[in-house]
Amino acid sequence: MIAGRPFRIGIVGAASLAGKELSDALTESALAASDVVLLDSEEAAGRVTAAGDEISFIQKLEADSFAGLDFVFFAGNPETTRKHWMAARQAGASIIDMTYALETVTGVVVRGPWAGQRSAEGKAQERDLTKQAVVAAHPAALMLRLLVGRMHAQFPVRAIAATVFEPASEHGHAAMDELHQQTVSLLSFQTLPREQYDAQVAFNLLPALGEAARVSLTEVKGRIEGHYRTLSAGAGPGLTLQLIQAPVFHGYTASVMVELEGTATVEQLELAAYGEHVDLVGAESDPPSNLSAAGQSEILVRIGAGAEGDGPYSRLWLWLAADNLKLAALNAIACATEMARIRPQGTVQ
Repeated sequence: MIAGRPFRIGIVGAASLAGKELSDALTESALAASDVVLLDSEEAAGRVTAAGDEISFIQKLEADSFAGLDFVFFAGNPETTRKHWMAARQAGASIIDMTYALETVTGVVVRGPWAGQRSAEGKAQERDLTKQAVVAAHPAALMLRLLVGRMHAQFPVRAIAATVFEPASEHGHAAMDELHQQTVSLLSFQTLPREQYDAQVAFNLLPALGEAARVSLTEVKGRIEGHYRTLSAGAGPGLTLQLIQAPVFHGYTASVMVELEGTATVEQLELAAYGEHVDLVGAESDPPSNLSAAGQSEILVRIGAGAEGDGPYSRLWLWLAADNLKLAALNAIACATEMARIRPQGTVQ
């Protein structure tokens, strides 16, 4: 609350996959009492959308759209963020960038409160948040750092190597549509659309895409690595990462090898990883998957031995699954909640 009234929140890119997920997640969050304004391009303006039990209209994004807003989430495309974020800032709003457009802007910090980043970085980072704009950390970097950070605190980790499988929904409606059309085209022996990927993604696994692809795995890989380093703040091992484009529409999965300085049993590492935002899945249950993670707010984790025998082990395997859009939305809301706590009087400077 700000001075006895609800926050006023704007979502730019409300018609996007990330914007819709954020709008839904806000209704079940600590910011649920806020007044939410849905904003997007002229093409999306006027659409009816539902957030929880509420029906809302998407409004056209205009020069004066940010007046009176306390927080603005940019959830559409990077170009829109770059064009409008300063106007939102000048209007007095705090900014949470979910498009990564501002990650190289001086004074804008990458945040992932779930990963314990605030305690690791201390007061200096809190002062940075008063600069009004943060980038919400990439969901893959967040899930890896959250788990490795917890394990490292009890069983020092020497090295971590992860293979992360990228879903189409990370790149919006156009990538989702192209994967769908490729699937249909292959089954009907038609020419494949390649505008987004410049490669066959359907029924395929790829570590790189075509030269003309609009989706850049190299860029995403660099972002995950960079955000992981920022969230780690020098604590624990660096990340060795392989990013694979997977023929799935939704949900991150990751195969992770953890090498410890010493040894631990599977049970000990499970206890270390256990906590808020994590759902441990034992061998007696179906393994985590992008399907079982859909709609879940937790990161699904299975831990297995890295060698035969009863252990303890110096190397262990993790299999992770998370709803990429849900995780991104919840992290963005956590960023806003953190910023609100740092401004206890509710004054957006």
